[in-house]
Amino acid sequence: MKQTIKEIKQLLSDEDSLSEEVLEQLSSDERKGVQTALKSWYSRKKKAQALEEKFQLMMQYENKARQAGYEYIAGIDEVGRGPLAGPVVTAAVILPEGIQLQGINDSKQLNEQEKEYWFERIHNEALSVSTSVLSAEVIDRVNIYEATRLSMKDAVENLSVKPEMLLIDAMQIDSRIPQKKIIKGDAKSISIAAASIIAKVTRDRLMGQYDEIYPGYGFAQNAGYGTKQHLEGLDKQGPSPIHRRSFKPVSNFFK
Repeated sequence: MKQTIKEIKQLLSDEDSLSEEVLEQLSSDERKGVQTALKSWYSRKKKAQALEEKFQLMMQYENKARQAGYEYIAGIDEVGRGPLAGPVVTAAVILPEGIQLQGINDSKQLNEQEKEYWFERIHNEALSVSTSVLSAEVIDRVNIYEATRLSMKDAVENLSVKPEMLLIDAMQIDSRIPQKKIIKGDAKSISIAAASIIAKVTRDRLMGQYDEIYPGYGFAQNAGYGTKQHLEGLDKQGPSPIHRRSFKPVSNFFK
């Protein structure tokens, strides 16, 4: 007696019960429902393989560091260098060896739901997570580049586990800890990608709070970047206390 379509779908949901012989039998089953379920299974498998390959590629820097004898490897990334308002936020993340984060990506490639999912999962599974928030006032005083470096250093020093190696997205910081600068590191290193998500979600939440305190600029939607809505609010209301006075066109209001 042939298995029902429901039974076959259940079978295809259990990877461990599948063999080449079973797949061959299913491929010769002429029922449309079976072929649709089989096609869906192959599609899921192909997607899973692609995610695994990307994950392994993004583990290359961590693997090399561990092969060199480093156990605690911190990924560091920042968010908020370009906005006209709000802080620059940096995150540092130390992931345990053997962690499985297939599907994680640079925060710029994830939607809001995905970012929130990974934010919680990283916090739950990382060995240590740290964030640093430096205000617009500090940015204006030392410039955005130096503020970013200071924020990165703070995030590293605030980790509960002392890192032995730093993987940093496109920057170098003042630290005696060995470090590697990786251009577009949030797309190449799993630790930096994790840090980019923590920093992004943290900053977006802050800007949402600022939107309630300083309405009219659309901070919850634009995160402080110079969108049309933001610039219109700036023209109408002038700068808020969290605007960066050293950034144009905000600086025009202080001449």
